Amino acid sequence: MADENNQAETPAVEATGAEAGAPQGRGPRGGRGRGGERGRGGRDGNRGRRDDRRNEDGGEELIEKLVHINRVSKTVKGGKRFGFAALVVVGDGKGRVGFGHGKAREVPEAISKATASAKKAMVRVPLKDGRTLHHDGNGHFGAGRVTVRSAPAGTGIIAGGPMRAIFESLGVADVVTKSVGTSNPYNMIRATFEALNEQTSPKSVAQRRGKKIADLLGRGGSQAAEAEAAAVVE
Repeated sequence: MADENNQAETPAVEATGAEAGAPQGRGPRGGRGRGGERGRGGRDGNRGRRDDRRNEDGGEELIEKLVHINRVSKTVKGGKRFGFAALVVVGDGKGRVGFGHGKAREVPEAISKATASAKKAMVRVPLKDGRTLHHDGNGHFGAGRVTVRSAPAGTGIIAGGPMRAIFESLGVADVVTKSVGTSNPYNMIRATFEALNEQTSPKSVAQRRGKKIADLLGRGGSQAAEAEAAAVVE
């Protein structure tokens, strides 16, 4: 009788196991459960760490662009010790921009150091109508020589590599540039900043020379000149 009871109970146990395994693939470890959603969220988070990510620091929204990462190695007694150097450009998109570089054993730490250095070295560049430069400029550092020119609306940013990162972070929408002599990103950025530091606005020149803005511009009358100067971001 005991054997018959065991045989009668066996199908019930098997049925219970089948019912428990019916939703297999939909549980926490399944692709359509919470585990799958968590995996997709992790991938989205990785995509969020882009080179042109925006960072809010003290209520100020900044644009961070990673320009270059260099890996260096040092031979020691136990083998090779690797390190990383990062070059970052930071700007607010409204006329302020800076660059910095940092070194560390890991890439994220090097980028953090470079970003902090760039925020401390931000400079203000006067813009015409908030979209382009007021006048042409030249800059050089080491073997790098760059030329920047103002452009009419709709031209876009005619620049490449590190120079494009600078103007995008600065908030310039129309500019034409040319770089000769070297492709070293460090020298190109320093030469570009030298050219930008020479930028002046009609308003600042008029105040320095004790004249009216209309006298410097020589067109459109004083009201148009003052309206144009009021749109300058300084």
